[in-house]
Amino acid sequence: MTKNVLIIGAGPAGLTAAFELLERNSDFHPIVLEATDRIGGISCTINHNGNRIDIGGHRFFSKSDTVMDWWAARMPLQGAPAKDDKILGKTKPWAKDGPDPEKSDRMMLIRERISRIYYLRKFFDYPISMKPQTVLNLGLWRTFVAGLGYMKAQAIKRPEEKTLEDFMINRFGVPLYRMFFEDYTEKVWGAHPSKISADWGAQRIKGLSLSKAVLAALAKLLPGKKPQDLRQKSTETSLIEQFFYPKFGPGHLWECVADDVRAKGGEILMQHKVVKVHVENDRVVAVTTECNGEQRRIDCDVCISTMPIKDLIESMDAPEVPADVKRVAEGLPYRDFMTVGVLVNKMAIKNETNIPTLGNIVPDTWIYIQERDVRLCRLQIFNNWSPYMLRDPENTVWIGLEYMCAEGDALWNQSDEDFCKFAVHELASIGVIDEAEVIDTCRFKIQKAYPAYFGTYAEFDTVRNWLDKLGNLYCVGRNGQHRYNNQDHSMLTAMEAVSCITGTGGSRQALWLVNSEGEYHETKKSA
Repeated sequence: MTKNVLIIGAGPAGLTAAFELLERNSDFHPIVLEATDRIGGISCTINHNGNRIDIGGHRFFSKSDTVMDWWAARMPLQGAPAKDDKILGKTKPWAKDGPDPEKSDRMMLIRERISRIYYLRKFFDYPISMKPQTVLNLGLWRTFVAGLGYMKAQAIKRPEEKTLEDFMINRFGVPLYRMFFEDYTEKVWGAHPSKISADWGAQRIKGLSLSKAVLAALAKLLPGKKPQDLRQKSTETSLIEQFFYPKFGPGHLWECVADDVRAKGGEILMQHKVVKVHVENDRVVAVTTECNGEQRRIDCDVCISTMPIKDLIESMDAPEVPADVKRVAEGLPYRDFMTVGVLVNKMAIKNETNIPTLGNIVPDTWIYIQERDVRLCRLQIFNNWSPYMLRDPENTVWIGLEYMCAEGDALWNQSDEDFCKFAVHELASIGVIDEAEVIDTCRFKIQKAYPAYFGTYAEFDTVRNWLDKLGNLYCVGRNGQHRYNNQDHSMLTAMEAVSCITGTGGSRQALWLVNSEGEYHETKKSA
């Protein structure tokens, strides 16, 4: 008999699980329950007046062959661009042996990663590297102090890395930490790095150091440098130079996957918020959803959850949820996210690099805003992610501004109109745009976008161990595991869960180990 598998959430993890269940075993019928009207979770792409905006940028790269091949199978990869090709215009940005982006919608572009830090109204490499331009931008005295601090940190390391502050100082030294990490981290997370677990650094920048960043910068200057292998397995994640990117944004890939799931017989129920998870005899037997004010109970044989752990525990309709489990789950922190789209005729900052771009705008995909006088954390320039994100990429620049906040705080509660004015003013105040050049704006909010590593996070195993006792419940994805994973890690957790469910390998322990040790974890069955 066909078994119902309820999958909570239509983000990368949920949709990967649904697709893999249908690919591997016809005995399972996946039903995806999505609370919003958007496909892709925080990897969604929204169309605003013909211009597409991402909820945070998403580079498509992985050290997992399984994930890389999975993406390529869903969307064909364009041919690598020639050196003298422009991003758009008369010279086409694809090789003769690759599909033509003008004629194919379902395809991946190959992009060059260019991200910089904006600090002191100047550009610095990201990650920071001590090369001549850095010295000029910082000045001799700041550079001397930073270098001295770095050497001291390498000679006398903090013995225990309990906090993110410890983690960063050990790798960069106190002065560079103060300049480039301390304030920015607090702006992003709403907590000082001394209050955040070192686990965040171990997951996000575990192999990064100043020496590696400098060596990577020097390697680019060597004659006869070979093109970077697109799989980039030996490259530290923060130093990745090339990545894939769907022509119409990451959300388009997941919209295509959702179409494939439906075509294979799976169901995707939009605007179905899970309000109850019913548990009997240590198994999830059903969930209750709410859609347009009406509730519906759906029975299941298996449940895969990508919903925030805090919400999952709160929704549990179980004989008894231990008090400690409730307490820890309630104390798990999150950062909420807002993005503001700003369409301008042109930017005020000039392209002073030797990288050609359409309209000669700066070539960055991301710019990290280190300036202390604004709340803005980071901005994206969508022209450089994909010109097909814009209705008129030759005459306009489409910028995404990223703000981290807490649901219900002063920023969150501002009206869209007022907040857009605030964001535009901030962008103009640091010299990125001229307010007179603004054509259009929009704002979008995302709740619980980023699981955070403070509060009761240190006791998370209390919740995990109890959830693991529910024999047919599998927690996957970023929020499903309360881990700041990348998109590929979320997909790998889903694949691991499907292996467990279909009896093709996998284990609950391996499910929680994705991106927790060494290189990107990949199970034997999925390798």
